This record gives sequence, structure tokens and C-alpha cells, in this order.
Amino acid sequence: MAITSANQLELLQTAEAVAREKMIDPGLVVAAMEESLARAAKSRYGSEMDIRVKIDRKTGRATFTRVRTVVADEDLENYQAEMTVDQARQYMANPEIGDVYVEEVPPVEMGRIAAQSAKQVILQKVREAERDRQYEEFKDRAGTIINGQVKREEYGNVIVDVGAGEAILRRNEKIGRESYRPNDRIRCYVKDVRREPRGPQIFLSRTAPEFMAELFKMEVPEIYDGIIEIKAVARDPGSRAKIAVISYDNSIDPVGACVGMRGSRVQAVVNELQGEKIDIIPWNEDQPTFLVNALQPAEVSKVVLDEEAGKIEVVVPEEQLSLAIGRRGQNVRLASQLTGLDIDIMTEAEESARRQKEFESRTKLFMETLDLDEFFAQLLVSEGFTNLEEVAYVEQDELLVIDGVDEGTAEELQARARDYLEAQAKAALENARALGVEDSLVNFEGLTPQMVEALAKDGVKTLEDFATCADWELAGGWTTVDGQRVKDDGILEPFDVSLEEAQDMVMTARVMLGWVDPEDLTADEGDVEDAADEEEAGA
Repeated sequence: MAITSANQLELLQTAEAVAREKMIDPGLVVAAMEESLARAAKSRYGSEMDIRVKIDRKTGRATFTRVRTVVADEDLENYQAEMTVDQARQYMANPEIGDVYVEEVPPVEMGRIAAQSAKQVILQKVREAERDRQYEEFKDRAGTIINGQVKREEYGNVIVDVGAGEAILRRNEKIGRESYRPNDRIRCYVKDVRREPRGPQIFLSRTAPEFMAELFKMEVPEIYDGIIEIKAVARDPGSRAKIAVISYDNSIDPVGACVGMRGSRVQAVVNELQGEKIDIIPWNEDQPTFLVNALQPAEVSKVVLDEEAGKIEVVVPEEQLSLAIGRRGQNVRLASQLTGLDIDIMTEAEESARRQKEFESRTKLFMETLDLDEFFAQLLVSEGFTNLEEVAYVEQDELLVIDGVDEGTAEELQARARDYLEAQAKAALENARALGVEDSLVNFEGLTPQMVEALAKDGVKTLEDFATCADWELAGGWTTVDGQRVKDDGILEPFDVSLEEAQDMVMTARVMLGWVDPEDLTADEGDVEDAADEEEAGA
């Protein structure tokens, strides 16, 4: 194959045809041809030469040029593509380092091997351009619903033709036991679009909660217009789902709008999701109220929220227990996903038994530590006292409201409580010192002797040890592992030390040791406050 006037225009015609077929820029195809011709020329003239090819976009004429760069004498390495200043004077006037000398060379005769190599280069470049086009087209469609046609099924994964490329619906992203045949129409949620070496990979899903949200957006105009917002979605794909909605227009009922006339809107979504039952729930800022709604259709008697632990206890009548839990725990599991809380469900009888147990344990505590009879200890518990610290340091007036307690009795109660607490503190301090705790930790403000003892038992014996602790190691916390919330026990958690208090104490220790500059700390706090002010202003 020779690049002659007979086939110059044919190059441009080929480039146009390929570009049209692959829906890419013809310039990319021409650039690929230029590179392939340059490679073929290098195989003819020598691989060390810098041979470049330029195809005229109007006439199709291919111009072959050899390029040599002027370099310093000591930098000369490639004699075929570089030359010194002295050598350059033969070809140009007043050459300088960095100048290039371009000379045209005769076109090459392309043999069979060279032509095959050029073809491979062009095909590779065209494939890369096609992949880039596909990626650019689909990268902004992540998070939307797409319609496609089933091409084939491979090992349970469905390959879907989405027009300008192929997408994959993995086995675990299908609803239940869905099966598809070639040419079936399918509607999916574009979960992710990634650029990979083998081309852009488009991952689809029919089980994602966002798929249901997008379907409702298509069926309910109020959601599309922003009058109604979907706040949370929880799904057990193919079986049941819960969706929380809120209306920003008091005249529009969010649940009714999503259900539609005679259930027409929600039924359209149900049909797309293979009969998945959908509970539409009004969202509420008050978490306990929202949870009561989320556990529908079960009735709830009482809710106890532990915000710090992210847990909530729900008390239901005995006959409502199975309904609240649901088949195989489905109802409570979906409610937990919807609210983001760990939910403990108990019957009224179980809750009553637990309260009775707590009452008995507190009564026993006061009987043993304050040397009281059972009746008097029960009086203290009934008035809301839960520990010795409350008895020892509460205002005396709060003790005087108890029947049979006068000033003398109140003083005696508080004296006994303080004596017991002081004895315990002394014993804890002795144990801590026996374990090797240094005075720097004992004297640290905010740590009680019992806390110091607990730290010592865990190997924290110096201020340096304490300063290296993480806040969650001291206060405890929660970690999500495989979708389940796992409790992390803290060393000081039994003493009701919050995460914020732990952070303050650790940071104070680091400042005392000179690890942190107090001015930097103040500057960081200022930045946080400024950011908070900006958020409030924006809101």
C-alpha cells in the first residue's frame, strides 16, 4: 500500500465512515491514521528517527516529515532525532538549543505486515475513543433510571443494551428470582459508572432503595416538583418496603399524593417491583414519633430513646408483638433501616419486669451502702434516686419531700453516702497506685479515683498513655460492620463520660505535655464556629 494521489481522498472517506459508524469525532480517526502511518514509516526508516505524519483534512494528502531537535553537546544521545548546534548550522542559520529542524521525507511503501500493524493501531485508537464517548455519555446518568433491552444472561448476570453501549445487572441486584429472555425490555437504576481498562462499566440495580425513590418521582408529580420530598427508603427487595415522605405544602397530604386515586400511583411502582408491598409513612423530625409511624401497622404503647447510643426501646401490647416484629423480623428491620436506629421491641409485661428488676437492684444498693431498711430504701428509689452520688450531693430540700424525712434524717443520709463514697475513692486510689499509676495521671483534673483505677487496669498509667488514647477508647461508641451496628466498650464508659468530654480531656493532656499548641487549638475552634455561622446564614 502506497500513499499516492489515487487513494488520498480514500483516507478521509474511510475516516468519515468509521467515525459515523462509531459515533465519534472524525478527527480522532484521522489522528489514529497519522499515528499508524508514522509507525510504519519508523519501521522503514529506523525506529530511532522521529518520523511524523500529517494528513491534510481537505485533500487527504499525507505528508511524512523527519524532526530533529537541537541539543547541547553533552546531552546528545539519539543521533537520529537530535543534533548539536554545530551540526544544525548546516541546515539553519543561527540555531539555538531547543530549535527543531523539519524535513520532508518520501512516503513509504507499506508491506502486508506494516499495513496490518497500522490497521491494529487505528482499531485500538477507535476503540479508545468509543469508550471515552460512552463514559462521557453515561457518567452523568448515574443515579437515574434507564431503559434498556436484554441482550443475554451470563451466570445469572444480565447484559443490557442501553443504546450506546452495554450495561450489567448483577445477580444480587435483581429482585427475587427475576429471569429475563433476550430482547425483553427492562428498566433499571444506574448505580455506578466506572472507567476501567476494558472500557466503561455501567452497573445497574433493581434492588437499590434509590430505584424505588426514582420510580415514585416519575409517578408522583409533586415529588418531581419538590413539593413532596422522600426522606428515607428501606427495602426488602421483592417482598416489602417502607418509604418516608414529607410535604412542604400544608394543603397536600404526602401519603395520599403518593398513593394516588384508588392507589393508581403506588400500584404502578408495585407492578414495576414485582409486587413488592410498600408502606408509605409520614416523616417526622421527632424520632420517637417517626418510629411509631415506621412500625405501622403495629400499635406502640411507649418509646424510650437513647440518642447517644443511637438505640430506641419500643413497648407494645402483647397482642401487637408479632405484628411489630413482622415475618422473620422484617417489619422491625425495615423500620430500623428507615430511622437509622437500633430498635429493641418488648411487651408491656417484659418492660414491667425490667423496671421491677431495676427497682429491686437500686433498693438493694441503698440498703447495703447506707444501712437502711427495705421500706426506706424503696422510698428513695420511688422518689427517683438512682445512685449514691445523687443522695450525697443533692439539695437537702429534695430529701425533705420524702415522707418521714426531717432535717436530721436528711443530714444523716447524706453523711453516710459521702462516707461510703470517700471510702470507695480511697480504696480505688490505693489499688491504682499499687498498679503503678503515676501522680501526673492521679492529679489530672476531671478523673476520679475510680476512673484512674479503671485506666490503670487497662494499662493506662501515665499522662502520656492517657494522651495517646482515642476519644472512643475512653467513652465507647458504635461501629457499623457489614451493615450491623457493633458496640465498642469504653474504659470510662461506666462513669458516663461522653464522647465530647473524652475529647476535651485527651486534648487537655496533649496541651499539658506540649504535644499541641493551645493557640492552634483556639484557631481550629474559631474555624468551626465560623463554619457553623456560615451554615446558619446560608440556611
